Amino acid sequence: PQAAPPAAPAPPPPPTRPREDDASVLVRGTRYAKLECVGRGGSSKVFKVMAPSRKIYALKRIRLSGRDAEAAQGFVDEIGLLTRLRGEPGIVRLVDAEVVPSAKLIFVVLEYGDIDLARLLAKQQKAAAAANQASGRPAAPDGVFIRLYWRQMLDAVATIHAARIVHSDLKPANFLVVEGALKLIDFGIAKAIGADTTSIARESQVGTLNYMSPEAVLGGGPGPAGADGSVAAPARVGRASDVWSLGCILYQMAYGATPFAHLPFVAKLHAVTDPSHEISYPPLADAALADCIRRCLVRDASRRATLEELLAHPFLQPGGGGGGGGGAAQPPPAGDAV
Repeated sequence: PQAAPPAAPAPPPPPTRPREDDASVLVRGTRYAKLECVGRGGSSKVFKVMAPSRKIYALKRIRLSGRDAEAAQGFVDEIGLLTRLRGEPGIVRLVDAEVVPSAKLIFVVLEYGDIDLARLLAKQQKAAAAANQASGRPAAPDGVFIRLYWRQMLDAVATIHAARIVHSDLKPANFLVVEGALKLIDFGIAKAIGADTTSIARESQVGTLNYMSPEAVLGGGPGPAGADGSVAAPARVGRASDVWSLGCILYQMAYGATPFAHLPFVAKLHAVTDPSHEISYPPLADAALADCIRRCLVRDASRRATLEELLAHPFLQPGGGGGGGGGAAQPPPAGDAV
């Protein structure tokens, strides 16, 4: 009998598709199609992506190469905080995440936002400037717009504070409009407060200077030396630090710029912490709005307004000053020059 022909060689295995290419990226078994790059900074990129379900998300890719251990841990901590806060209103929803130590990469998939508050304010201010030019006189701040987003900011920050988290980098760019609602994002330098305390210790300055509280700025270096040569411990930063940052955002919404935006960097550092440096408060038609701003920008953190007080403030109440009245603004607590 004739010998059977040799078996044909097995076909080569199909090439393994890389985790990421120009068209897609794989995160924990789900492949997302890249639609466009919508942001970048340092060694991070944010892509608008589409899941197999055709739902649109934001995918953040962080390269850990060249980052120190503390910075890398901050990104891992952010995933942990967002996991804790998943499902909470006013907080951007974490869809999925994967840390890839071998490639020194972190992938984070989040719900997609249409625009952040920084760009929204820029559009609002541009429209106001056009209206001013057309009318020949400055327009009053849009109280309805401010009140709408101010309430949502307070609610979002109240949510994280209730979970014993201090954000530490509140600014317009870290509030995202998702399907019409404002949501808080970017927990990269946020910290959890221990169960036995009300604040966290900072070894260095963290945050964005235009929105940083005095105690956050003072956390950037040693305090004054004592008689024995010792130096003060790093500033302790609590929930009140986030309230100061919210006040800077509200000031920007009312006046078009943050309180110290006009100062150069070093002068700004001193102005934030110097009780003798008075913050400028040009007159506002809405007295309740003016009072709300002042209550946030008190340098003594222990006498700064709390979130509970801000949520109950007349500015947010019906007839509480949104139309330009609301009664006379109360001065800030005595003894604190703001």
